[in-house]
Amino acid sequence: MEHNECIFCKIIRNEIPSTIIAESEQVLVIKDINPKAPVHYLIIPKKHIKDIREFHESDRHIAGDILFMARQLANDLPEPGDFKLVSNNGPSSGQCVFHSHFHFLSGKKVIDI
Repeated sequence: MEHNECIFCKIIRNEIPSTIIAESEQVLVIKDINPKAPVHYLIIPKKHIKDIREFHESDRHIAGDILFMARQLANDLPEPGDFKLVSNNGPSSGQCVFHSHFHFLSGKKVIDI
């Protein structure tokens, strides 16, 4: 898919509105429009990377920023609590948008999500 047609690239470029929760130089965090938990955010690298297999050695700083953003989101919860961080990689795993992203889920038992 062309980056110009990628929905997450369009959100990053402000061509499609979204509810922004947090942002850093490397990642954008938005509310998921189809939440599976009371707190359901998407942590999206600003660089178009198809999935985890497509991260290169030079993308280590992006991977680190994703994890530190998850930590920040957890610390910012009204009641600091447990969370799940999920990334689907490939169509058979459930990936629908082929721009790497991580689901941050919290607010109830999220073990079955």
